[in-house]
Amino acid sequence: MTSDLAAWADEFSAKLGARAQQAEELRRLPDVTLDDARAANFFGLLAPTSLGGAELSFAEFLDVVRRLGQGCASSAWTLSFLALHVWLLCKFEPALQDELFKDGAWPLAPAPLAPTGKARKAPGGYQISGRWEWATGINHADWVMVNCIEDGAMGPRFCVLPLADVVVEDVWRTAGMAATGSNTVVASEVFVPEHRTLAAVLLKFAPSPGQAVHPGSTVAYPMTATLGLVAATPALGAAEGALAAFTERMKAKLQAYSGAKQGELPVTHLRLGEAIATVRAARLIWEDAVRLLERDGHLGHQTPMETLLALRLAAADIVRLANQATNSLAAAAGASSGFLNAPLQRHLRDLQMMRGHVMFDWDRTAQIAGKIALGQEPAAADLL
Repeated sequence: MTSDLAAWADEFSAKLGARAQQAEELRRLPDVTLDDARAANFFGLLAPTSLGGAELSFAEFLDVVRRLGQGCASSAWTLSFLALHVWLLCKFEPALQDELFKDGAWPLAPAPLAPTGKARKAPGGYQISGRWEWATGINHADWVMVNCIEDGAMGPRFCVLPLADVVVEDVWRTAGMAATGSNTVVASEVFVPEHRTLAAVLLKFAPSPGQAVHPGSTVAYPMTATLGLVAATPALGAAEGALAAFTERMKAKLQAYSGAKQGELPVTHLRLGEAIATVRAARLIWEDAVRLLERDGHLGHQTPMETLLALRLAAADIVRLANQATNSLAAAAGASSGFLNAPLQRHLRDLQMMRGHVMFDWDRTAQIAGKIALGQEPAAADLL
């Protein structure tokens, strides 16, 4: 990562931190945050240079996301997903890319990826209906990407719709990750032209049409493993942000009644030292996962199973360790850290919310890893 990009990310992270309470209350990103992101071409960071993107490596992009998570994990999650989905759209048919990228503005397209819709073939395309939860960033969208079970097909089909074709249900009232605005979208008998669809197998288990259009780019990288690591990165940033907030707070905090400086107490030293070690472990796991993705990602659907499993395990472990460190710090930070304008409590709640994501289910992920280590075949859904 260049020093200029790192400096920009740190500056933007500070702005996200200053706006975190506002973003939480709005249950979406403030308009000024979107303006800042667009001005920096943030949504084009992963897009190929042929489209006007920066074509960053994932190592560079993920380090930006980590830094943004230090300010506000919820904002970093939303921004990184919207940028990642531009990359995802680059895997689709050239006709869709021509439609979406023709005016030079990056399409903002949430992608609730669970196949909870239905599609049936129609002349020139598909008729789809469904209800999709967890549409991160839908408040800022002009398109939405959904996943449908296709009648008579071997697997699901991804469909890209203009926002005007769906109804957004305002249901996102949560204890954490509030600024993601991950509301629910509903479609009823909407026609989707063929070129706006793609069989899921071509995104996950075979070369995508976009690889031929963007040879040598990260468009070849495996979708699910890449998405998982991107999603885990704001959690690492949040833990680093919580560590910084606790450290700064302990320098000035006085204990009630005794007036003792809490930063001089051995128990504070212990909690802080343990958290430093835990966050460092998460950081090292993250760095190793980034290295694996950069080493093998170009193999796309032929990425070795051991790499896919390692990335899945790393993503869940990063979130687990980030929660562990932040929970410990919050327990020692005192009641004043629970005020809504205190960064530590927001990092804590955001991390607890992230922990519930299906990709970060530690018990299931560890069970899958153990199963494969013993030579047993994974189920079809194990690495989704």
